[in-house]
Amino acid sequence: MKVAVWAGRRWSALPPIWADTVITAVVLVVQLWPLLSTDNLSGGPWDWQGYVVVVVSVVPLIWRRRAPAAVLLVSLAASACYDLFDDVARQPIWYAGLMGLYTVAAYSGRWTRTALMVLAIGGGLLAVGSSDTALRGTVQFVAAYAVGRAAAVSRAHARVLEERAAQLVREREVEAERAAERERARIARDMHDVLAHAVSVMVVQAEAGPVAVERSPARAVAAFDAIAAAGRDAMDQLRRMLTVLKEGEGPRAPQPTIGGLPALAEQVRSTGLDVTYSTTGAALPLSPDAEVAAYRITQEALTNVVKHAAATRAEVALAWRDGELVIDITDDGHGRDPGLPSGGNGLIGIRERAAACGGTAVAGPRADGAGFRVAVRLPAQEVRV
Repeated sequence: MKVAVWAGRRWSALPPIWADTVITAVVLVVQLWPLLSTDNLSGGPWDWQGYVVVVVSVVPLIWRRRAPAAVLLVSLAASACYDLFDDVARQPIWYAGLMGLYTVAAYSGRWTRTALMVLAIGGGLLAVGSSDTALRGTVQFVAAYAVGRAAAVSRAHARVLEERAAQLVREREVEAERAAERERARIARDMHDVLAHAVSVMVVQAEAGPVAVERSPARAVAAFDAIAAAGRDAMDQLRRMLTVLKEGEGPRAPQPTIGGLPALAEQVRSTGLDVTYSTTGAALPLSPDAEVAAYRITQEALTNVVKHAAATRAEVALAWRDGELVIDITDDGHGRDPGLPSGGNGLIGIRERAAACGGTAVAGPRADGAGFRVAVRLPAQEVRV
């Protein structure tokens, strides 16, 4: 069995012209063998015309795939001349015609192969001299045609499978590229949030440092400590992100979650902004992406307060209700401090993060006009009992 499989693979790997040359040589030897191995009963040699007929009917098979119809017609015409000579070996000159009809059935169009099928069988019935020979010839030609059609259907089916496989590969490549784009966008948003938050905290503390040095050395020391802590935290988070980029498809580094919000509020409070943090309701499970989004959204909102609002007070309120988490970040600011760096796409990033988790985000001035508000709703995961 293994030998047959190996031989089949080796045969399929041959160039078509080589395979057809081998087939032609085998058919030629088989058709010439009666002329070479048996003696003429009359005692003389076989008519040389018999050799010519055999050669002319078989040799065109070398080009059977390039011109199947022409090869079949030549083979049939030459084979029909064999019985015109008396001193030739008694044998059917069918093999080249059978191979030619198989090739026509496998490679030619419907009308061409149908017409040549009728011609081959009809011509054979008119040329043979006995009903037994006519029956055998008809069965063999029909079988050759059927095998050719089966080969054509099998080849078409293989092409369909190859096309489907190629399409699946292309779809997977596209999906992989989209996943890579989403991952790059996620890392870009995270780096934006980390850097914007850390730089904002450091800028505020650095600007307050000279004043604090003169009036309250202890407060100046606390400001410098806050700057150092913000820088170290930013470096740690950026190092984790760069590790993910180096490792490619490796596991993601741990991401901040809701559990880190109290520490975040404390860090922002070190800038001098009075930040309060509260939660109400029974906590519900969130998806990992929603956990990260809740932290990053709150971080971005507080960063915007520090950078742009010129506020003195901010409030972060988490409320668990109706199968979702509602995050309200409000402040009492009145606009951007011109001494601080300008903003970027923070609010757009907040909306994108919320939407990516199936949630929503709304940002705008408070209803009472006393500050700004960011309201985010993130769906909780269903708890299955």
